[in-house]
Amino acid sequence: MSLQLSGEMVAALIDHAVLGPAQGSRDLEDGCAVALKLGTASVCCKPSWLGRCAELLDGSAVLPSTVIGFPHGAHSRAVKLAEAKQALADGGLELDMVVNVGRVRDGAWDEVCDEIRSVLDETRSAGGALKVIFETCFLELDHIRRLCGICSELEVDFVKTSTGFGTAGATVDHVSLMRSECPEQVGVKASGGIRDLETLLAMVEAGATRIGASGSESLVASAHAMFGQGLSCE
Repeated sequence: MSLQLSGEMVAALIDHAVLGPAQGSRDLEDGCAVALKLGTASVCCKPSWLGRCAELLDGSAVLPSTVIGFPHGAHSRAVKLAEAKQALADGGLELDMVVNVGRVRDGAWDEVCDEIRSVLDETRSAGGALKVIFETCFLELDHIRRLCGICSELEVDFVKTSTGFGTAGATVDHVSLMRSECPEQVGVKASGGIRDLETLLAMVEAGATRIGASGSESLVASAHAMFGQGLSCE
């Protein structure tokens, strides 16, 4: 592995997740404080906390973000659209939407494409960015390839591996496949099970341009220890 990074650059890759089912307002405030201290890309919180998240991050470079159709993707398109509209009204700048995994497995590609397009149009109309979560642990490689093709044609902002609440999280092989199947302008977010710097760096080496993680402090501290001020790692 040969990467030219710094602790600050690693922090800027991370969407700091505050998505645990039992996490509440204190966890959100602590998470936003951590994100502001580290300089992460965003804080990704549960929809009901998004307004407060936007307030806490106001004036900073850390973006407020949330999830749509989380965690199973089985909401109707109308519900996902309503969630997206509310999230954008609450100050969300990036939305992470779970595809309808069951319909993907059914091969209902027109329905899957129409749903992604609808949420993307709503998000873009408000100046936001959309990440599409595949939940790769439940999919075959051909499903992933087809979803990458749909997302590339629609020009979503990111394709994303996982919610972190499936049977498995991101894998290097899935990240590499998603990177190879999408054009450069579509980012790849690796999420789920990224708990140490070695795993994070493997995901970046495979093509991830954003990382979803809850243990951001430990990851960034390890990056500072390894890279110092931008030293290379080979």
